[in-house]
Amino acid sequence: MPINVTMPALSPTMEEGNLAKWLVKEGDQVSSGDVIAEIETDKATMEVEAVDEGTVAKILVPAGTEGVKVNAVIAVLAAEGESVDDAASGKSEASPAPQSSGSGNGAIAPDPKADDAVTGSAEAARQPEMRGDQRVEGAAPMPAPKGNGAASAEGGRTFASPLARRLAKEQGIDLSGVQGSGPHGRVVKADIEAAGKSGGAPKTAPAADKAAAPQASAGQAPATAPMARAASDESILKLFAEDSYEKIPHDGMRKTIAKRLVESKQTVPHFYLTVDCELDALLALRKQLNDAAPMQKTDAGDKPAYKLSVNDMIIKAMALALKAVPMANVSWTDGAMLKHKHADVGVAVSIEGGLITPIIRRAEEKTLSTISNEMKDLARRARARKLKPEEYQGGTTAVSNLGMFGIKDFSAVINPPHATILAVGAGEERAVVKGGEIKIATVMTVTLSTDHRAVDGALGAELMVAFKQFIENPMGMLV
Repeated sequence: MPINVTMPALSPTMEEGNLAKWLVKEGDQVSSGDVIAEIETDKATMEVEAVDEGTVAKILVPAGTEGVKVNAVIAVLAAEGESVDDAASGKSEASPAPQSSGSGNGAIAPDPKADDAVTGSAEAARQPEMRGDQRVEGAAPMPAPKGNGAASAEGGRTFASPLARRLAKEQGIDLSGVQGSGPHGRVVKADIEAAGKSGGAPKTAPAADKAAAPQASAGQAPATAPMARAASDESILKLFAEDSYEKIPHDGMRKTIAKRLVESKQTVPHFYLTVDCELDALLALRKQLNDAAPMQKTDAGDKPAYKLSVNDMIIKAMALALKAVPMANVSWTDGAMLKHKHADVGVAVSIEGGLITPIIRRAEEKTLSTISNEMKDLARRARARKLKPEEYQGGTTAVSNLGMFGIKDFSAVINPPHATILAVGAGEERAVVKGGEIKIATVMTVTLSTDHRAVDGALGAELMVAFKQFIENPMGMLV
């Protein structure tokens, strides 16, 4: 029996993805564990492995297709001893892809629509379910009817084999008028042939007639929501001459960023605390540590084992501050406060089209050199969109640094489930008063955004005092 290869869920929150590239072609043999495709989520590009073996009989979703729903059928494998042509044309019944035992990272997900998943159309595989008068994205399939009828009582959905669907389309036969003789009333090839010979099956209406026909209320999506969005867009477009702008469609990353930022600002009561930190001692220690870095041999020649940045030391200082003020290392839920045992610090990294926040896990326990090398690796793979979901999901706080752009200070938006995020400005020489005298010092302004439900003003201030202490007395980070 053919095996349906479905769009995998590469993270718990993934609903759709882009099929970036096929690494196999029709006719290729694949084995369990072979990498067969690359999938783009909103944050990363990930390799997908096959969980079964067979021959690639048909690729249903071409490379470059965007917005492919999770569990949509993207290809068909011919099992051992099975004709590739039969599997590709649907002449033998398709079986669902087996359940992967992995974590979802690079595994083929099972197909919950195995009874009629392969339609031979990538677009059809991506369509949402229709139920009643609501459109349900990614909805689970409705159960097959128990009798011999081809259509279910709910929503009028017809169950048919892939081959039957294709033959019905070619012959213009309306599946809802065909009596199914297969399991659970499923329409199969023989039923279509019988309907074609008898001439008694209703024919499907021409496309033009369908377009002109009024939409039925049952099984149709309410038009109010999309029309409201279109009206809003239209009102904006009217403000500009048509030749004065270029439309750039939103990609998955930008949509996700927009959704999460709106959600954060609407649901999280932000509270801000700003403090100035002197950097001279930290800069001196950084230079001393970098000068003392041992050399190591690489393919490109000898190079230092590490090269610390100011941001590496900020990450460490934030982690140690959370260790010193553990009640600030929390996440808010409606049922309870989650007090984290370790400081997992996310670091905002700018990438093409948006940003991503890879996480330094247990940063309070790691040396500065370890944090530095780990951060460089995460940033490099983030820009190549090669991070795994577990490398950027979760975390207990975050650091966003715009100092390299000369930004003096700013306020960052909290990324739930974090309760805090630290916005770091540029270090610059400023006049400061010390012992009644004006001195020159390198000063950095940092602003802590807190979720006021979890970290109130006094607790946030205590965290900032601890952070400032580590920044201005950096030797404390080495012991």
